Amino acid sequence: MQGYIINLNKVKDEDLIVTIITKDSLDTLYRFYGARHGTINIGFKLDYEKESSQKSTILRLKDVIHIGFQWINDNKLLRFWQDFTSLFHAHLRDAEELDDFYFLLIDKASKEWNKQNPKRVAIESYVKLLEHEGRLHKEMSCFLCSQKIVGEVSLIRAYLPTHPECSHTLSINKDALHELFINKSTLFLSDKEVDRLWYVLLEGL
Repeated sequence: MQGYIINLNKVKDEDLIVTIITKDSLDTLYRFYGARHGTINIGFKLDYEKESSQKSTILRLKDVIHIGFQWINDNKLLRFWQDFTSLFHAHLRDAEELDDFYFLLIDKASKEWNKQNPKRVAIESYVKLLEHEGRLHKEMSCFLCSQKIVGEVSLIRAYLPTHPECSHTLSINKDALHELFINKSTLFLSDKEVDRLWYVLLEGL
């Protein structure tokens, strides 16, 4: 089966607890340390098998094949990718059920990561996630004061709209925000606005 690593925890003797998101589940697996094992890290896409182990109460990760990306050796792209994919662990770890939306969202983003500014890919993906979960607030009313937003608008965590003076944050072009929320496109956002929304995204999904 295939999945993306969204969390790693080191345990005794360099062993790892690995959390992998697949099309229909979150797998938490034990990986024994061994000199023959290739390095794995957050964000890596793997093909793997699971097996029972007498040494652990959780299933063992085995027969691992790393499915590389074209951009895997670009340290900047990889760092952004790891920042992005690691957010899914905290967001999904308590989910009782998991549909294929999240895996497919990450998979699509991995294919676009080097074709434009990766922050834009992440922001567009996040808006799709918010809409999928019913959390995308397209109505322009301020989350902090509940009043209608007539002029400039800003976004806080979960891309909730606010008056810039209420949240004391950078305003976002209203037409660009409409394009983002309706068409899931960052086309009209400036690089400064993209940087702002990237840092908001890093606060958590």
